[in-house]
Amino acid sequence: MGNAAKPKEVLRSGAMIADVADTGIETISAPLGHALVDLARKDDRIVGLSADLAKYTDMHIFRDEMPDRFYQVGMAEMAMMGAAAGFAQEGFVPFVSTYSVFATRRAYDWLLLDIAEQNLNVNLVCALPGLTTGYGPSHMAFDDLAILRACPNLTILDPCDATDIESATPAMVDDEGPTYMRLLRGRVPKVLHNYDGQFELGKARRLRTGESALVISSGLTTQRVLEATEELDKDGINVEVLHLATIKPLDEAAILHAIARSERPIFTAENHSVVGGLFESVAAAMAKSGKTTKITPISLPDAFPEAGALPTLEQKYGISADQIAKTIRSSQG
Repeated sequence: MGNAAKPKEVLRSGAMIADVADTGIETISAPLGHALVDLARKDDRIVGLSADLAKYTDMHIFRDEMPDRFYQVGMAEMAMMGAAAGFAQEGFVPFVSTYSVFATRRAYDWLLLDIAEQNLNVNLVCALPGLTTGYGPSHMAFDDLAILRACPNLTILDPCDATDIESATPAMVDDEGPTYMRLLRGRVPKVLHNYDGQFELGKARRLRTGESALVISSGLTTQRVLEATEELDKDGINVEVLHLATIKPLDEAAILHAIARSERPIFTAENHSVVGGLFESVAAAMAKSGKTTKITPISLPDAFPEAGALPTLEQKYGISADQIAKTIRSSQG
């Protein structure tokens, strides 16, 4: 990231709803909203609900195209979860939109007992995971994976780009149980090119091969890892990237296969606290299989994140592309 890009990055990060797309990157606007409309035109079971945040979770696209199938419940996340459960019990497929912090911290009891315990097809599409807003701990869902991984029946998705979101949306409809997506919204970068198949819940995807290091990543951090590998390639450091768009169920077989391929430094990279997220999921899978290989986490610390401009925060907490590259480079003997 050169100095010339910094003024643009600061400007794009000044609002609560931050733009995660860097200048010059191909983007798709509101991929969740448009994908949902396309599906709803063919499936009249789909309905949308929002807790006064449709505009900020891309649900406004669905609202404007399907007004008779959209329900604005106001700032009442618990009531929204109960309403979604009722819709699902009557045969509908509800998509519920709010911020991740409100779905997980505020409405967890309703999610757990009204939706997950009954294994209902309710799909939570929740914005502002991790460092995708600069408004501080009240809006940063740095702990959502830690809260939700212990919820039975719940599938957890952490897509890395617009392609992931577009292809995951129909899979969420087809899956019989509840799903939680860490939503990237607005102008969402497209970094997964030459997508070669239908999105499969619970399946990892190898994005790059390399013998110098292995990075197991998810969500927005996969974007940053791919940016970092471009710089590392110039130094002859070739990095394998295994992207996990599904955090639960975890593709343990793919992880163990990647780890077993050769002796090389192994990292996990996530836009989440080091506690309770991808790092601990991967470490647990390795421990269960008897693997004792060291894993280095690239993640947010076990602390309340500060408020501020996103490029500054990503740099401070080590999940910017150049900081990721620096961490990987330091592992090369």
